[in-house]
Amino acid sequence: MARKFLYLVAILIVLVIAALFALALWSTELSRLAFVPRAAFTEQPTLAANTYRDKAMWLATPTMGANDPARWQPTGAQKPAATRDAPSAVFFIHPTSYLRTAAWNAPMDDAESQERARLFIRAMASPFSRGGQMWAPRYRQAAFGAFLTEEAAGQKALDAAYGDVAQAFDQFLAEAPQDAPIILAGHSQGARHLIRLLHDRVAGTPLAGRIAAVYAIGWPISLEHDLPHLGLPACTGARQKGCILSWLSFAEPADPAMLLDLWRKAPGLDGKPHGDSAILCTNPLIGQQGGSAPASANLGTLKPDAELKQGELVAGGVPARCDAQGLLLIGDPPDMGAYVLPGNNYHVYDIPLFWANVQADAERRAAAWKAAQ
Repeated sequence: MARKFLYLVAILIVLVIAALFALALWSTELSRLAFVPRAAFTEQPTLAANTYRDKAMWLATPTMGANDPARWQPTGAQKPAATRDAPSAVFFIHPTSYLRTAAWNAPMDDAESQERARLFIRAMASPFSRGGQMWAPRYRQAAFGAFLTEEAAGQKALDAAYGDVAQAFDQFLAEAPQDAPIILAGHSQGARHLIRLLHDRVAGTPLAGRIAAVYAIGWPISLEHDLPHLGLPACTGARQKGCILSWLSFAEPADPAMLLDLWRKAPGLDGKPHGDSAILCTNPLIGQQGGSAPASANLGTLKPDAELKQGELVAGGVPARCDAQGLLLIGDPPDMGAYVLPGNNYHVYDIPLFWANVQADAERRAAAWKAAQ
């Protein structure tokens, strides 16, 4: 019996190793099989014009109080300021939280994706909340599989999600204090929609003058095909206002193929394929485009628990440097949890890796905007 048990254990180990090997070799193909929706695309009706006046359409607002996930702070962080006296207005677009294949766009009443979105806001929007009033909308986000396919349905799903975000942005502008600096932030799918908002609604308008900073994190911005059309420059200094920060975090050795293959084929804001264009890389440890910084410059990494519901700040643990193609490299793989993607991609942890630095950065840029008025 003992020998049979050992044989079974050996077989299981071999199967696990084989599965990991297959994921390493065919991660993109397996991900497409697992996540690309098989259902036909369903057109999403345009939301009523007053939809986002309903506070139930927001995951975070300045008046939500103790239930606001954006106002959560980890162990070791300073307490946030009072919501109504906050010096900046923050619009945050959460990343993809809908992982099912039943639809191309997440239903608003999908409880699982909504709860996951709240967890993302706790970890990713919370650095901005100490110095700002926070708005984070619910929206009919594109399914995760929309990013893994060249099918037309994927782009249609993204267009539908952007329509919701644009409506929420209008309501944010109507409610935000008119004399306050604006911080725009988003991660992954949220950053993709944010880039489009900059192009469509901010570039070349008076609104650009109200922007203290833009944090378009976890989505590539081509220096050649995207950045010149966003109306704001890349941040080249830690106290610069009215500029854009963006990074893609990878431990070494880094393999960005799963992230960049489809993006390189897709058109940039100038209508041309991104191709091999370099990507905007902000080093969040020093608050500027490019450069390198040691782990000692990291003011605090948010180390989450297994359920991503709690965490603590750990200073001095993770370095960062921008490489030639625009990846943010963080050295040897740090232990952040179970959600590291193939290729040493720390996408889920783009903001938690540098949580305290992001918090300080946002406060500096808001202060710089106010000082210039």
